[in-house]
Amino acid sequence: MALRVAVIGGGWYGCHMGLSLKGLGFDVQIFERHDRLLNEASGNNQFRLHLGFHYARHHGTRLQSRDGFMRFMERYPNLSREVAENIYAVPREDSLIDFPTYRLVMTASGLEFRELRENSAGLRGVDGMLLTGERVLLIERARQYFKQNLDGVLHLGTEVESVESVGAHVVVNGEPFDYLIDCTWGHRGGLPIRFFYEPTILLYYECDVPFPAVTMVDGPLCSVYPTEDPNIYTLSSVPHTPLGRFDSSAEARAARDAVTGHVVAEKCAAMEDQISRYLPDFRDRFRFLGPQLAIKTKPVGKFDDRSCYVFRRGRVFTVMSGKIDTIFFAVERVLSFIEAGAGDYSEFGGSLLRQEIAAAAGGER
Repeated sequence: MALRVAVIGGGWYGCHMGLSLKGLGFDVQIFERHDRLLNEASGNNQFRLHLGFHYARHHGTRLQSRDGFMRFMERYPNLSREVAENIYAVPREDSLIDFPTYRLVMTASGLEFRELRENSAGLRGVDGMLLTGERVLLIERARQYFKQNLDGVLHLGTEVESVESVGAHVVVNGEPFDYLIDCTWGHRGGLPIRFFYEPTILLYYECDVPFPAVTMVDGPLCSVYPTEDPNIYTLSSVPHTPLGRFDSSAEARAARDAVTGHVVAEKCAAMEDQISRYLPDFRDRFRFLGPQLAIKTKPVGKFDDRSCYVFRRGRVFTVMSGKIDTIFFAVERVLSFIEAGAGDYSEFGGSLLRQEIAAAAGGER
């Protein structure tokens, strides 16, 4: 009889987790409280499929992103598109790292790139630039893909109101399962590490002509990145995108929902001022369309760790990650935990090695 698994959360991780386990023969049920998939941070973020260039200060995140990018392209080849000109630039004065060091870190991490001398964006004040192969995620296409392929196991508009551990089962909304996988990034049951909730604001802009993706690294900098719409871009900023740090999901949601037009105007001015240091004609090229609001869950620390972790407590797994391309690592960890717990060795009586040695020695006489 197939193991029954409940997945809470219909974001990238919940959908991929459910689809993978379903393909392996598990009886999977996915619970998403919204009426559509990828409705929270999975669909409200930069539309970037990472390769690792974003994380000069964390080796593990770079490697997981590099490997995850390749696997994502194999598994979901139609859920992203290429960016004709995708630039990572190191500012001459504002970066925490100089360009030769940044380039060396990326080379040592096995990331492919081409060094640029010129660009069509009109960048100013930079120490060096790399042309990379990072891609744009197609969120609406992903929603349709997962909804179609998860037909029959997907419960949209369904709030998980109760979770109980009863014997060898986890009872979700009164229904027994063998395992539960929480893909809500701590919004439902927290995390077993020090973390915080960060409501965020990204800004949507329109540009009439194709514009490169421009990411300034490394440190409290900014980026302009395309979306699935060829004329719409996001503007984000390390110092200005966060709306605060909170210990509870409820506080973070309240802060996100309380954003006013005045706050949006202040964020626009601050982010435009910052990006204009490197793209002086940004305001002439782009027109503001509106804000994008979301909540991120991050570990406490300054080490820039956005790699993927899976925690287990009994029959409940909790997933924590900062990037979409590490979905494969999460599935493998869950399967490893399940496989390790498949056998019951509580009645193991001890080693027979001593008896085997004695028997072998007796046979030699």
